[in-house]
Formats: sequence, structure tokens, C-alpha cells
Amino acid sequence: MKQKIEHYDVVVCGGGLAGFCAAVAAARHGATTCLIHDRPVFGGNSSSEIRVTTHGAAAFHAYARESGIVSELLIQERALNHEFINENGWTNSVWDMVMYDMAVSTPNLTFHLNTSVQETKMKNKRSIEAVVCRTANAEIEMTVYGNTFIDCTGDGVIADMAGCEWRLGEEARAEFDEMFAPEQASSNVMGSSIHFKAIDMGRPSPFKAPEWAYHYEDASFFYKMGRPLFNTGLTDRYRSGYWWIEIGMPWDSIYDNEEIRHQLTRHTLGVWDWIKNKDPKLKEIFANYALDWIGQVPGKRESRRIMGQYLMTERDALHHTVFPDEVAFGGWNIDLHTPGGLLAPTSEPGAAEGYALVSDFMRKSICGPYGIPLRMLIAKDVDNLMMAGRNVSATHAALGTVRVIGTTAVMGQAVGTAAALAASKGISAADVPEKAIAELQQLLLRDHCFLPNVKNEDPLDLALSAAITASSEAKFAGISPDTAGYHEGLNVWLSQLQTSHTDLLMKRRGQWIAVATCKLDSLQVCVSNNTQQTEYVKAYVMQADSIWDYRIGAPQLAHATLEVPPGAHQWVEWKVELSAAAGLQPGTYIRLDLDENPNVEWHRAGKIEPGHVCGFDMGGGKMRRYDNGISMSVQVDPPQPCYSAANVVSGYTRPYRYTNLWRSEPDTHPLPQWLELSWEEEHNISTVELAFAGNLLREYHAYEPFYRDPQCVRDYTISVWVDGEWRELLACEGNYQHKRVHRFDRPVATNKVRITVLATNGDPSAAIYEVRCYE
Repeated sequence: MKQKIEHYDVVVCGGGLAGFCAAVAAARHGATTCLIHDRPVFGGNSSSEIRVTTHGAAAFHAYARESGIVSELLIQERALNHEFINENGWTNSVWDMVMYDMAVSTPNLTFHLNTSVQETKMKNKRSIEAVVCRTANAEIEMTVYGNTFIDCTGDGVIADMAGCEWRLGEEARAEFDEMFAPEQASSNVMGSSIHFKAIDMGRPSPFKAPEWAYHYEDASFFYKMGRPLFNTGLTDRYRSGYWWIEIGMPWDSIYDNEEIRHQLTRHTLGVWDWIKNKDPKLKEIFANYALDWIGQVPGKRESRRIMGQYLMTERDALHHTVFPDEVAFGGWNIDLHTPGGLLAPTSEPGAAEGYALVSDFMRKSICGPYGIPLRMLIAKDVDNLMMAGRNVSATHAALGTVRVIGTTAVMGQAVGTAAALAASKGISAADVPEKAIAELQQLLLRDHCFLPNVKNEDPLDLALSAAITASSEAKFAGISPDTAGYHEGLNVWLSQLQTSHTDLLMKRRGQWIAVATCKLDSLQVCVSNNTQQTEYVKAYVMQADSIWDYRIGAPQLAHATLEVPPGAHQWVEWKVELSAAAGLQPGTYIRLDLDENPNVEWHRAGKIEPGHVCGFDMGGGKMRRYDNGISMSVQVDPPQPCYSAANVVSGYTRPYRYTNLWRSEPDTHPLPQWLELSWEEEHNISTVELAFAGNLLREYHAYEPFYRDPQCVRDYTISVWVDGEWRELLACEGNYQHKRVHRFDRPVATNKVRITVLATNGDPSAAIYEVRCYE
């Protein structure tokens, strides 16, 4: 056995998406970093070996997609990949190579694939000195020394070896007053899954299951027990594996992993046998389909949870606890799978209800977006050990929301950045929440992460002190059913197609509207009344704290009853006459709500207006997103200048408490358009950082092959004012990423910087969320 010794600032164990983002973040911030992963490809559950597609907060909330490193990766994958994404089983090796390319291209990052940790060496009880690793098929044993270690192994292997306290299973309800916890504590954990994929052969393709496969005979097992085969006409949906092919107890999710893999294989073949040979409808639809792939690495949901400086509970997610050490965010629902999976009477509650949009379970389980504290990502027993992924310090119930891949990725970026910051300051990871949290938060925001309760206040960002002007600024006057949009390639996650083709007011519905002035004279809605008599609809204007303020009982600014005569596609006006005296606040959102009237249809707009979303009453005093992030037809008088140039220094890089977006006026000012920052005195500008629009509205699953978001700026230049004229410093072509950092060869003394947008990827408006400038 060949022996090797290596030394690093940061050692990350586990190369799933959490560990990968942690390692890249640490290396980008100057720390010498080693990433150790026991598989041949990066990505963990998201890789082509397991093929769990990347879910996150945008499954439930518009404009809540995770940004930062994970967004870079997903945007790149969609731009390069020919494969359509719908659900589990669809991931191919393009995703692996996108991650591999980033790893190879990242300075300060060394990685070892096919390498597993065998032993942890301790300096003392509170500090890890090194990990001992073995590389498969290479007869190499390495001892890797580090200052900070990050456990992203999923099973908490490093923490366990280091003697950290951990939990496994369900807490009792009374311990933390969690409504999703059982009355009695247990060792039950959520199960593991493997996935499959099928291919259309264009001719009959018989299938015979082996004798050792599980043989299903009862249709009610699928159709009445929450194991949907999606017999909805969306044929492509059947081609890939189902999350509910899941096995857990009575097997141990750690020690019985190989037995779980075998049992999952038996059941996967049995499910395909049912589809191909027994299901009354699907066997005809799938006569020409053949199995193309079956996973053989179980995708694990839960095992050890390492106890950190803070233990997150479901109450933190449901009630949006504001943490002083917030470093990430989540927004998936409290999604706890039934113990036993396929061996249980029914699958998880949401599926058992047929994914009902309105139910007692959905009202209780929807949460977020909420903040995640750094303290739950730092082991309480070892000062130089951090963690990210499904092994973080959370109760079983809280794990139901923080465990999804998109959320674990942003947690990974947070701990990687924290580890590098600790190295630069010469402090331990355990001290970062007390000694460097504000600096860490500003670093994360600069790297295009989103924190719900922190905004850009970087004292080094010169843009915050600049005067901002632009060649034009769009206003929001309204949108109609006939308004054309630029959304080519933007679809919906087919498994969450929420509405029919009608927009009848079956429940109260609200449209968020950005307000930029203290004057709002009238609002109009486009509605149809297909009855023979006049219908009446109660209308309300509510003050909304953000686009995720779902309170039915939000502060009310005005109310009226609208009269809707018989007829189709008619505009009904409401003279609201709102002003500052009535509570109208510039730089905020209001929400226009129309009450339930199933005889009236409020028509959706033909385009999606940036930052203007819609929700509906799900009961229990709150709304949830309507459809998949659409806009309703509405007219606003006077038009609101809510896309001003000053928005690029709002401190936020997405619609949130306001639009936070500069958009040029597309109708009267075609591209090119420019945005300018100016100061009274000259500064030596060396770096300009840009955050463009796009890739935030919906889940990754909604973006089609070779997707480049039409809103995203494609071609642009950066110029500076020198000696009485504009000097172009750089020209960029073919961009589709929404975060770009440009460092110049040498600083330039100037008092003006101009970004000129020459072309987008399809939208006629230039659109920028943020500009930063540094000396």
C-alpha cells in the first residue's frame, strides 16, 4: 500500500452537492481545499449514479430558486444538456461533467474521487487533526491533515469517528412541541430509493420480470395508497423512476444499505412489470418501451444527524425564526416520508392525498422561505468540524424540509465560505458565529447567495455610494391576456401542474403589485362573466411585506365590491384613490385580492411580469402560489416606475420586498441600453460585479434543454469615464449566467462606470438586479 500525506486549510469529506459547493466556496475564497469523495462522480444523490433531480424552495415559492454555486451549475447544465428534465431518473452524465469541469477549473481545490475515509485522527477531544483515506483500485492510503473539516458524508461518518453526539430517528412530539413528530420517539427514519428510466423503442418491447423480483398484483397499492403512476396523459412522466420506490425499516439505513439496495431492485423490477404487463391502461401506452437504466446506489434520505451548536426544529421553519447567524435559506415543505416506504400501508401524506393543493396537511406543512443558522452547521463537540447536507443539526421533523438537494447546496456554500474565513482570520470554525458572522454574511451575498433577513451593506462596495442613472426605465402599467411575453423554454414542473385551463375564482386570489409612488388612482382587472345576470366580486388592496407574504389577514388599505356584467374578457375598473395618507408606501408591494365567485373568471396574463406574482387562498388564513409563478391580468393607473436604475443597489438580487430590478423600457427604447454609476470623486476601480435577471422564478425542472433565460443579458460592455471620454474596458458576448465578476488587469481611476447592454437572450428589455464596484 502506497502511503501519502497531504496538508490543507479545509478538508471536505463527501462530494454530493453540499460537499461540492462547500469545497468550491472554500477554494474560491483562498483556502487550500481538499475534497474527498467515495464515488467516481460528484453530485451524490443528484449524480447520474442515483439521479435525484435538484429540488428546493422554488417548488413552492416564486422567485425562490437557490442562487450561488448551485445556480451556476444548474444554469450551465441546462445550457449544455440535450436531456429534458422532469423528475427522478432523468439525470445524465452531462451533469457529472459540469461539476467535474468546475472542480478541475477551481484554483486551490484538490480532489480525490473513489476515496473513502477509514479513520479520524484527533489532536484532542475537541479538534480533528487528520483523516486517513483509502483510494479504491489504486492501493493508496492517504493521511490528509487540515485546519477545518466539513462532514458532508450524509451518514455523518467523520463526526461519528470524532466522537460527536448525534441523533437518529424521530423525536417525541413533546420534546420540542412539533406537530409533525409522533407521540413517542422511535428509531424510524425516512427510507432510501433507487430510480429507473425507460426508452421508446418504436416497436413492441416485451418484458419478463425475473422470479426473484417482487410481483405486484393489486392496482389499489398504487392508485389508492399514494403511489401515483401519473396516468394523466403526460406519457413522458412514466419514463422515469418514482421517489416512492422507497425502502427503510425494518432495515438499518446505514448498516443494511446493501440489503436495502437489493430489496429496492426487486421492487423496481416489480413496478416496471406492473406498468408493462398488468396495469389496464399503462400496459398499452408502454408496449414499445424498454428499460434503459436502473440505479444501483440507493438515494438515502436520513440517517445520523450531528448535534450542532443549535438544533433546528420544525417550528423554526414554520414560523420563520430570524437567526442572527443566518447563512442560507430553505422553502421545501415539511416532507416526512412514511416509515417503511413500500412496506407501509400508504406513502407520504402529500402523495396519499393525491398532491391536493388545498388540504389540512398542505396548510400545515408548507413553510418558508425561512433562514438557516450557521450554528446548526457547526458540531457542538468538535471545534473544527462543520457539516452540510442531510446530516445537519435538525430534528427529524425539521429534516423533512432542509434535506432537499437545493437547500443542502446553499448550506454547503455557507460552511465552505465560513471555513475559508476562519482560516484567513486564524480562528476556529466554532468561533465564526460570534466573531465573524457579519463578514461571512456579506461574503455570501457578494457570491450571489440569498439571505431573507440580510442585505448588501458591504462597506467596500462603492456602488452603494454612487448615483445611479439609466438610458431608460420601464414602468408597470399592466398586462392583459393578449400581452406577449418572452418565455421560450420556460415550462412548469409537470408533476406540479396546478390549474386547469380556466381561471374561475373558485377561491380568493391575489396579485402582487409593486408600488413606486404615493399615488394609485385605479386598478382594473380583466374578467369574464358567462352567466346571464350581473355578478359581484369583493375586492381588497392589502399591504404585503414581500412576495411571500401569504397572510389573508395582511393590513388592508382599501376594499370594494366590483360589479361584473355578463360578458367575456371585459375590463372592470376600481377607483381605489390610494395615497400616502391611506398607507400607500413607495418601494413596497401591495396585493390586489378578488374574493371567491365561481361564476367569474379572472384571466391570467399572456406574459409573466418580472416580480409580479399571484397566489390563492388555501385556507387557514394564508395563501400559496397560484399555478407556477404566473401573473394575472391587471391595469394600474398611474403606471408605477418600479424598475428604476436605483434598484441595482437595493441590497437584494431578486424580487422580494420589492422588484429590486432595473429594466429598460422596451417599447420606446430598444436595445442597446445603458446603466451608469457616478461619484463626485474618482476611485481606482479594479472589479465590477453584475447580477443579471433570469433563472429564479421556477424550479430547475421547468427549464428545457439548451435553455438560456431570455431575461439574462447576453452581450454587454463595461466602460469607464477617463480624460473626458468613455473608455471600453471589456466586451462580453454569449453570456447566460446571472452572476458575472470582472477583475481588471490594473485599477482604473474614474468617477463613472457604464454597463451597456447590447443584447439579451431574447427579452427586449435590459435587466440587472445588482451592480457592485470595488477598489
